Amino acid sequence: MAVYAGRKGVVYLSTTGSGAATNVIKLNAWTVNKTTDKIEVTAFGDANKTYVQGLPDLQGTFSGFWDDTESKPFTAAASTDGCKLYLYPSSDITTKYFYGPAWLDISMDTSVSAAVTISGNFAANGSWGSQF
Repeated sequence: MAVYAGRKGVVYLSTTGSGAATNVIKLNAWTVNKTTDKIEVTAFGDANKTYVQGLPDLQGTFSGFWDDTESKPFTAAASTDGCKLYLYPSSDITTKYFYGPAWLDISMDTSVSAAVTISGNFAANGSWGSQF
């Protein structure tokens, strides 16, 4: 079993729901959150609260530095049919990743005392999968 440094993470993004995903340059972080609804089904006489599992949810973020030659995140955020995302923890092991269609929101942060950064929030726009 190996441990990997996050410095080799990769984000691939398409600009439309049917387009080809390619590497997004100058990013330096991403997250993915896979959760499920927990529906309370506690009944009289139960010793504690109990739950059943509901629908899965998938959301996440990415961030990095703005590069004026990289327009994919901005184009994808404006897409009417979403985009495709592929999230790799490390380019050293390309058989391990998350993937799926997403809706994307994008933000830019500009400060006099820092580099211009971008960040994105995404939510599933269909079924997601993973190779782990």
